[in-house]
Amino acid sequence: MLHTLGIFKGLWLSINDPKVMGNNGDGDGDGDVDNICNVYDGQLVTPWNMSISSGQNLLRDPRHNKGLAFTEKEREAHYLNGLLPPTISTQELQEKKVLHILRQYEVPLQRYMALIDLQERNERLFYKVLIDHVEELLPIVYTPTVGEACQKFGSIFRRPQGLYISLKDKGQVLQVLRNWPERNIEVIVVTDGERILGLGDLGCQGMGIPVGKLSLYTALGGVRPSACLPITIDVGTNNEKLLNDEFYIGLKQNRARGEEYDELLEEFMKAVKINYGEKILIQFEDFANHNAFSLLNRYRTTHLVFNDDIQGTASVVLSGLLSALKLLGGALSDHTFLFLGAGEAGTGIAELIALQISKKTDISVEEARKKIWLVDSKGLVVSSRKESLQHFKLPWAHEHEPINNLLDAVKDIKPSILIGTSGVGRQFTQEVVETMSSINEKPLIMALSNPTSQAECTAEEAYTWSKGRAIFASGSPFDPVTYEDKVFVPGQANNAYIFPGFGLGLIMCGATRLHDDLLLAASEGLASQVTDEDYAKGIIFPPYTCIRKISAHIAAAVAEKAYELGLASLQPRPNDLVKFAESCMYSPVYPSYR
Repeated sequence: MLHTLGIFKGLWLSINDPKVMGNNGDGDGDGDVDNICNVYDGQLVTPWNMSISSGQNLLRDPRHNKGLAFTEKEREAHYLNGLLPPTISTQELQEKKVLHILRQYEVPLQRYMALIDLQERNERLFYKVLIDHVEELLPIVYTPTVGEACQKFGSIFRRPQGLYISLKDKGQVLQVLRNWPERNIEVIVVTDGERILGLGDLGCQGMGIPVGKLSLYTALGGVRPSACLPITIDVGTNNEKLLNDEFYIGLKQNRARGEEYDELLEEFMKAVKINYGEKILIQFEDFANHNAFSLLNRYRTTHLVFNDDIQGTASVVLSGLLSALKLLGGALSDHTFLFLGAGEAGTGIAELIALQISKKTDISVEEARKKIWLVDSKGLVVSSRKESLQHFKLPWAHEHEPINNLLDAVKDIKPSILIGTSGVGRQFTQEVVETMSSINEKPLIMALSNPTSQAECTAEEAYTWSKGRAIFASGSPFDPVTYEDKVFVPGQANNAYIFPGFGLGLIMCGATRLHDDLLLAASEGLASQVTDEDYAKGIIFPPYTCIRKISAHIAAAVAEKAYELGLASLQPRPNDLVKFAESCMYSPVYPSYR
């Protein structure tokens, strides 16, 4: 089977010798052969033949370009002599140079743009740098910098990195999908740009989110880049500033609603299934509440769909809660939870907590929900408000007198765990944190709203106002805090812990549908990776330095549960799912071309 990478005018070289085709012998060094991992219980799979362009075309192909790392033999064989300076570099030296350049920039957005330029020029070097320095660079390619990148996307736009499907394409969506050059797509991240982080409606400029998420699918979860497809559904925007911006790259019209919107999404979902099959993972990203829930409910029985804002956030927060029990004491069912924010993130987390409590006890999910309280913009969600509540808030409308503000809710409900998903900054005031500390010896405070400016409180505020007693985690990163000569390291309840490994688990076992138990398995898999050393620092999430190991364990836990539930299509089941997950992971190390 011959896989080519497009039409080139240069010469071609066929590669079919495992010894010269990178770390896994498939010519791409990415640990993947025909969508199935190429190491199966220790047996090598016969590699495909692969063709590589030569000359200037090779240098302009980001997937195969190695820059100055091409050897003398490769330069001779691929007609590169004279097209490169005579120096031969190693990938490690190239990586050192990239980091030196990045660290010269003082503005995070400049670093973001430099990394995007690198990705478009030398894909493997981009992922090598990102994987080896994930803690430093994650805030650049993901939250919070990606939020600013989306706001300014029209101004910094250079080269399209994904697929844009707009209302103008209605009736031709399948053809648009077929315009994408890759055929073996395994995961799609799609947004309509209506609720980008805590920044609101950014329309077509929301493309920065799918691009960033899929970079992390590869860097953190090992899904090969060529299997990832970022998509923006452009149905307009209600952002007047963008509509009046001459550099805005999307449709300059108000956002479509109702039937027109639903018909385009329906056509898109059908086309994706026709073009890529039953096992394609579709991740919905940053849709507004009114569409996020309906899309997930509409397609969860017919497609392999996942909403990261609802389900991914829920899974990573539940993991933090499970690991925090080592510090808090007791079981999950012993605690009372209070949420500030009752949107897709808050209700998604609450539902997964209730499901976990129900699984571990003899009580029903309905009974477990009574341990969880939500506060929205109008106050405590209670039964007397049922007629005016959105449908997804109804399960949380418990019997209680109305309470209009968070502080009074904390005083009355007396939660042991306070979780912020409001999207509004500085709502966990000093009085709120001090009240939590007066009720609990170790209050757990999770300020999850992104970006950093929207966090309900800072790490320094949480530790200072609680007099060093709080266990703190946030959605965006905060630096360590020193309080009374003790250093506190904030945890980061970042979805990047979950969705890359979760997606890898679904892909590697050939899952065709998603069950909530898979989310519970992912949470438990992540929690199991927190060490005693982490707990000693008050950290309830493991460090990102070992994120690929973490992702392999999450993928194995998800795949194991999928096999148990009969949702996996890859048979027979691999004996060691962790090793199988690791064998499936893309490697950014340069392959050798003969």
